[in-house]
Amino acid sequence: MNEQKNLIVAFLLSLLVLVGYNYFVDTPKVKQQTEVAAKNSATVPTEALPSQELLSREQALVGQRIPINAAKIHGSINLVGSRFDDITLADYHETPDLQSAEIVLLSPKKTTQAYFVDFGWISASSQALPTPETVWSASSNELTTNKSLVLSWDNGQGLRFTRTIMIDDQYMFTVTDKVENKTATSLKLNAYGQITRVGKPQTGGYFILHEGPIGVLNGKLVELDYDKLKDKGSEEFNSAGGWLGITDKYWLVSLIPDQKVAYQSKFKTQTVQGVDRYLTETISPEYEVAPGQSVEVSQHLFAGAKNLRMLDAYEQKVGIDKFDLAVDFGWFYFLTKPLFYVLEYLNKILGNIGLAILLLTVIFKVAMFPLANKSYRSMSRMKALQPKMEVLKQRYGADKMKLNQELMELYKKEKINPMAGCLPILIQAPVFFCLYKVLFVTLEMRHAPFYGWIHDLSAPDPTSVFNLFGLLPFTPPSFLMIGAWPLIMGVTMLLQQRLSPQPADPAQAKAMMIMPVMMTVLLANFPAGLVIYWAWNNVLSIAQQWWIMRLEENNQAKSA
Repeated sequence: MNEQKNLIVAFLLSLLVLVGYNYFVDTPKVKQQTEVAAKNSATVPTEALPSQELLSREQALVGQRIPINAAKIHGSINLVGSRFDDITLADYHETPDLQSAEIVLLSPKKTTQAYFVDFGWISASSQALPTPETVWSASSNELTTNKSLVLSWDNGQGLRFTRTIMIDDQYMFTVTDKVENKTATSLKLNAYGQITRVGKPQTGGYFILHEGPIGVLNGKLVELDYDKLKDKGSEEFNSAGGWLGITDKYWLVSLIPDQKVAYQSKFKTQTVQGVDRYLTETISPEYEVAPGQSVEVSQHLFAGAKNLRMLDAYEQKVGIDKFDLAVDFGWFYFLTKPLFYVLEYLNKILGNIGLAILLLTVIFKVAMFPLANKSYRSMSRMKALQPKMEVLKQRYGADKMKLNQELMELYKKEKINPMAGCLPILIQAPVFFCLYKVLFVTLEMRHAPFYGWIHDLSAPDPTSVFNLFGLLPFTPPSFLMIGAWPLIMGVTMLLQQRLSPQPADPAQAKAMMIMPVMMTVLLANFPAGLVIYWAWNNVLSIAQQWWIMRLEENNQAKSA
């Protein structure tokens, strides 16, 4: 009795401690963090969209600007607000034609696809700070890989702001902000960085690829869809180091604060004049600048292509936590990333990413040969039993329980495990999904030519059966663009089905026969490189399955 009483008292005391800690420690702490976050968020400058008619990109770029002529980036920095709003990628073009326009990554606020980055200071002080409308003075007339740019602004009240911008030989900017306090009072302020994307961009809509707000905060990958972020309104983190930004399939714009300092990071949406905008922010801890003193804060901005080797190098060089996760390798990251390096190596050897895809598929088929053989051998034996199974279905078709019992007896008699072929397939499935994922996200496949009519492996097959593959002088609508490679893939799927045992259920068998047609239509708009991979994988599977079936038939003939 005393033991039960002591147990109850101990339980109540433990519960009291937990509730008390939550009420007196956790709750005030969370409330304080929320208030600080709300205060900082409210003071980050946010501009209304211009009320006048939107401009073309060329018109919006007229004004006070400093050109960027770096190794891999072209564009300009707007002296109004010291804003990054004009960046194009020198090595990447809109089409496979190298004379076509460079990929536009950032655009001014007055354009239809405004996308820009701001850096600055926020403070509760009444002192005048730079705003998005502040006009900065420049120390030079150009920003290059070997030549930094120094911008400055004096508020006329004793505060001088200096911004030094550097860019490396890739896509990384270093932005160093300095505040000099020549007043008679101390100044408390926070440094911030902000990425703004106006309007929801068109995405591929692929369920296996993330496009939108992204980051690594507190060591964990954070991915937010545009629609989900809009529904939530905002999501905040307090993280030491890490990075956050907005990603497209091949491109990334990311803020990288000081990796040794705890920053407040935020994803949020706003609707201004009926237009949605998506923002990512970093806000530094509060700095106090005494009279006659200065403070200096450095941040990085990445704006460029998601080249995996380069991202890995930045992780080492700058110390950015898990920067390679900007490439969406998915759940099987530990398999997909090594696969990418193998594909990259084969591409260097063969000089064509398409050939590298074919060879990599062969390598995997060889690696999975024993497992696949076990699966195909089981399917071959099952197919050989089809006549006997048909007899049983005709005899016991009305009695499902009796039919299943007789089928089990048949399997036992013939020493066949109907599930024997499932385990190898389950083991192979993640590996081949990883290969599919690598081909889908790899930047190297973009605008890479193959042979024949395929000039861009990242684009759908440009031919169509409905204009006889170009013989008729018209272009069918997009939903009728079913090219030669999707048809080849569909035929290989049909042949593979014919080699496999048919389902016992007639309705299921009919559904399986429709599957190649559905997949042909579905994959017609997929990148040609993926369709070629799928067709080639089917061809190798058909060859292996046919070979196993011949072996089984010979073995059965000898045993007879």
